[in-house]
Formats: sequence, C-alpha cells, structure tokens
Amino acid sequence: MRRVAFVLKVKADKVEEYKVHHQAVWPAMLDALRRTGWHNYSLFLREDGLLFGYFETPESFQAALAGMAAEDINARWQEFMAPYFEGIGGAHADERMLELEEVFHLD
Repeated sequence: MRRVAFVLKVKADKVEEYKVHHQAVWPAMLDALRRTGWHNYSLFLREDGLLFGYFETPESFQAALAGMAAEDINARWQEFMAPYFEGIGGAHADERMLELEEVFHLD
C-alpha cells in the first residue's frame, strides 16, 4: 500500500460547519472511496482551517484521484463542499489537493 498525505485550507469561518458535514458523509460517497482504493482515510483539521488528509491506496495518488473523478457521487460531493475551501480558485478541492512528500516512516 502506498501512503498518501495532502493538505488543503478550509475557510476559518466554515471550520465548524465543515466538521459537522464530515460526521455524516454521504453513504454513497463512502462506498465510492472504498471502491476506488481509499483505505485508512483520515482528515485532521486545525482550528485555523489547515486540513491534513491521509490515506493508503494500492496505486498512486493520481490513480486514486482519477478513480474518484469517474464517480458521479464525487462530483456532487465536491460541488457541495467547494464553498468551504479557500485557495481553490473555483475548482473542486480534490483538484487542488497538495500532496506531501513522505520523508520518514517508522515500520
């Protein structure tokens, strides 16, 4: 499995609302994530809106993103969540995820 980490920025005034939506992610979205190889997926959010995401996938980050891009539910979720993010320039957040380089892993 490949470990993937990424960052995004949630608008500071939308942090609490963003957290509420992630307490009840749409079941079809959860199914699509599992189906397209997103395992052990976690999001961590700092109170200023810095969002750190982590997941494991059998393929590359780009392959995992492409798998989700082919899912109709993903387009609806991304459209719904777009107003929560800053710095995405009208794109969907999954198109602006900044992948982080892994520099250390303790087995």
